[in-house]
Amino acid sequence: MVGSRGHWEDVYARRKATAVSWYQAQAQPSLALIAAAAPDRDAPVIDVGGGASTLVDGLLACGFTDLTVLDVAEPALATARARLGAKAASVSWIAADITRWTPGRRWRIWHDRAVFHFLTERAMQDAYIGALLAGTEPDATAIIATFAPDGPATCSGLTVARYSAETLAERIGASFALGSAAREIHTTPAGVQQPFVYAVLKRQARQERLRSPLP
Repeated sequence: MVGSRGHWEDVYARRKATAVSWYQAQAQPSLALIAAAAPDRDAPVIDVGGGASTLVDGLLACGFTDLTVLDVAEPALATARARLGAKAASVSWIAADITRWTPGRRWRIWHDRAVFHFLTERAMQDAYIGALLAGTEPDATAIIATFAPDGPATCSGLTVARYSAETLAERIGASFALGSAAREIHTTPAGVQQPFVYAVLKRQARQERLRSPLP
């Protein structure tokens, strides 16, 4: 079951952002996958569960100009803002639970490294998928990373759901098609290796047309 806001705020209260298991000094391969999906650096990008991640630093350095970071834990967002200094003003910051959030706009790139795998209940997965559909443009790309089938079964004291790229795409549903996949062996600050899978999912324009009224 996904942790509550209090759970994640407690994690960041007890541990430095550089000591949590998911910390990356540089957010690869996310940067490469986003850059490949959005050669136009004006493309709107949202990092779901971005928290204190350094991905936003890398995206700013690459020239992306329309960035949003969403996380349930305000202390994690505060850490990222403090790290960026004056650059933080060019980023939109949202403190929200993705399973209870209604997007106020649409993005061309939806990135999520390790939020979806904490949603082990189908109702929460459905709520996430609803937000994904409401918050993405036609032909948008969703880059979602989870623990791989041979990855850990728990993280931060919580049970997780593990996926292959194919089973992840199947769970997200027919509105998105699997374009490509990548595998990463992430080494935690404690030196533990964790296999991740990244699925690059393309929103299907045909699905949009089917939902649109006839002219």
